[in-house]
Amino acid sequence: MKKLNQSSNFIQKLLNPKGFITLALFAIVLPACNNNLEPRAAAPETNVTAEEVADNTAQLVGKTVTVRSQPIKKLGPSTFTVSDKQFFGSEPILVVNASGKVFNLPADTNTPIQATGQVRNFVIADINRDYNLGLDPNLYREYESRPAIIAQSLAQAPLPGEITTNPKQYYGKTLAVTGEVEDITSPNSFTLDEDKLFSGQDLLVLRATPSSAVREGEKVAVTGVLRPFVVAEFERDYDLKWDLTVQRKLEAEYSNKPVLVATDVYPSAIPQ
Repeated sequence: MKKLNQSSNFIQKLLNPKGFITLALFAIVLPACNNNLEPRAAAPETNVTAEEVADNTAQLVGKTVTVRSQPIKKLGPSTFTVSDKQFFGSEPILVVNASGKVFNLPADTNTPIQATGQVRNFVIADINRDYNLGLDPNLYREYESRPAIIAQSLAQAPLPGEITTNPKQYYGKTLAVTGEVEDITSPNSFTLDEDKLFSGQDLLVLRATPSSAVREGEKVAVTGVLRPFVVAEFERDYDLKWDLTVQRKLEAEYSNKPVLVATDVYPSAIPQ
């Protein structure tokens, strides 16, 4: 009976004429309604490839960029290299985790990562002074004076199909997912097309507080936290007011399936 009353109260909220859905599509922050989400990743100033950082260092030094690239080698607790594998002979770029949070590289080295931070010429004395990381100079001799990204934000960047095929390994993590906008259910929810290499479903994306619309076929990067789609939990954590028709459609199709609760949506840096 308690569950029935809770369900009735929920439907009454949904029918409130002021309660149209406020899940959004572009760069906004989810309401802080007693949720346990990780801090949002910073939206990029400039989307670039690792190859561009290597080839155009002088033009990028001092700028904040976002790179989506393959992890190559872990050097220390807060450092690793990335490279664009699609570019033969591409020079690895050193990434220094200055976010203050532990970041673990994906277990699958084919899963790319997204790093947002300032491009600098790596001088270990300056990095240790500025960020108090205690890096061992002997481990970084070959990177001295070479380009590096001092990352303030890091996230794994799997493909939509990888997430929907095996969501448990990604639940609760901040992800940066690139994909093609496919099914726009409402101005507030859409799916990212799964890669044909995988057998998973398309990935549902939900936003809070609408901004501007995306277009079908547009390639975007979405940063957010992956959660299973449980209506009661979403209402509890975000105090969302859902359109009843949309809520029923999404619940029927995606109940207990993965949903990316997005904090940012922006044009993809990955070439089409």
